[in-house]
Amino acid sequence: MGHSHSFPELKFRKLSVLLSTSIQFFFLQMMKFAWDNYKQYALGKNELRPLTKNGHIGNMFGGLRGATVVDALDTLYIMELEEEFQEAKKWVEKSFDLNVNGEASLFEVNIRYIGGLLAAYYLTGEEVFKSKALELGEKLLPAFNTPTGIPRGVINLGSGMSWSWGWASAGSSILAEFGTLHLEFLHLSELSGNPVFAEKVMNIRKVLNRVEKPQGLYPNFLSPVTGNWVQHHVSIGGLGDSFYEYLIKSWLMSDKKDSEAKKMYDDALEAIEKHLVKKSAGGLTYIAEWRGGILDHKMGHLACFSGGMIALGAEHAGEERKQHYLDLAAEITNTCHESYARSDTKLGPEAFRFDAGTEAMATRLSERYYILRPEVVESYMYMWRLTHDPKYRQWGWEVVKALEKHCRVEAGFSGIRDVYTTTPTHDNMQQSFFLAETLKYLYLLFCEDDVLSLDDWVFNTEAHPLPVNHTNFKASVQ
Repeated sequence: MGHSHSFPELKFRKLSVLLSTSIQFFFLQMMKFAWDNYKQYALGKNELRPLTKNGHIGNMFGGLRGATVVDALDTLYIMELEEEFQEAKKWVEKSFDLNVNGEASLFEVNIRYIGGLLAAYYLTGEEVFKSKALELGEKLLPAFNTPTGIPRGVINLGSGMSWSWGWASAGSSILAEFGTLHLEFLHLSELSGNPVFAEKVMNIRKVLNRVEKPQGLYPNFLSPVTGNWVQHHVSIGGLGDSFYEYLIKSWLMSDKKDSEAKKMYDDALEAIEKHLVKKSAGGLTYIAEWRGGILDHKMGHLACFSGGMIALGAEHAGEERKQHYLDLAAEITNTCHESYARSDTKLGPEAFRFDAGTEAMATRLSERYYILRPEVVESYMYMWRLTHDPKYRQWGWEVVKALEKHCRVEAGFSGIRDVYTTTPTHDNMQQSFFLAETLKYLYLLFCEDDVLSLDDWVFNTEAHPLPVNHTNFKASVQ
């Protein structure tokens, strides 16, 4: 699996005449604008602050730099922005320093940096991306040195010391964090020939299989010491979200051989549908959050990836279940679209509620912001690929117009603090995932299906494409 030529050729076909290439060209312009401003004002920092025209480092990546560079590599490549891709590659070769000292989120470093480097390697075959991914992967391993093998959430990339997030209850690890390593770590073992990465994530799965699930649900917090749940809070939004996504994607990436992952996904989805999926008085289907048996009728923007996930899983359910899940996926995606359509900016809030007569709208000031998040357009992309209903492209185009109108500023794109006012305040942050995910999914929504075909590629939770292993999956999980 070590060479790029063993992968399906990326085919960049012209869009159908009907759409013309002008829409695609539009996305290239958006991406180029986001990248050029990052390069001009913030190259080597993690993110661009587009209002103040400077860079932001933040404290999530433990001293690593260039998050936007690594996150943008594959998007630049598939959009054929060759000059910009070469600029990014050159930065990785010359300036990307892994010898850093600082507190890093295991989860964020894995999905953005390892995911971005792996995807860039698989798309291009350039060895520099592979060697950096493997070197960084090694630095994450000490986080797994716990009594259960469930990793702690924070690691010092220099010393290897690891600990739990201060705010996570009772020193626990977070489901979405330790449950979102599987895809990348299998590839690290595949590329290095070192089984340790695959062993670490297979062990996490073993612990999760062993522990009792309340009503079949997976709570968000697990103790890395005892291997027991710390509190019974369940969410398909933040803290839980990508764990479920990686179950179905692990199965797909294994060329449908990892039946354990498929069974875990099917069982989890059944429990979610039984306990958390609700319909509002106005007929909107949503996924509530569960706190020790009490439902909180809110849905986060992060949970809006679930329409796409359920549609992806539906493809492979039995015939009678297939339509059921496609319908459920379409309903959830429609609800997420409503959260956008009901705002003055036509962009959706961070979280929206279904109570006291409010439907699909944020009620709290603290939930009204939009930070260039991708989950809603991610679901549009999957729904388009799996149904070819033209409304998904129409909805995607509405998002593009809203981004251009409300988020484009003089030197990049910025999140906004309140989606319910047409004169929004900008938050002065061009998130790296805007280039990795939001713009990539929008672009793919308007591409032919064979550009990063879902038969050959699986997207990690930062939209970095990893190849389906059409050959020897068994070897990497024994």
